[in-house]
Amino acid sequence: MKSIHCKVFGHDYKISRHVTYHVKEYTCKNCKTELTTSGNGDLIALTPKFREINDVLERIHHKRILRKNEPINKVLVENQAKLRIA
Repeated sequence: MKSIHCKVFGHDYKISRHVTYHVKEYTCKNCKTELTTSGNGDLIALTPKFREINDVLERIHHKRILRKNEPINKVLVENQAKLRIA
């Protein structure tokens, strides 16, 4: 019965997961159809292959963000240590 709503009114996609800044996964609120963003920016069905690709992309993205922010974190830790000594 839920898919009839989507056939009549269209899907109501909500972002279910942010993989990177540009890649996201979407889920229909009514029929639970899952889509993801392709390399061209188009929406495509979320198959197990694309789910695995998104997992790897997300892991690489988070590691890159942590590595980029690492110098900032080191400075904060050093400043906290100096404040404790003084």
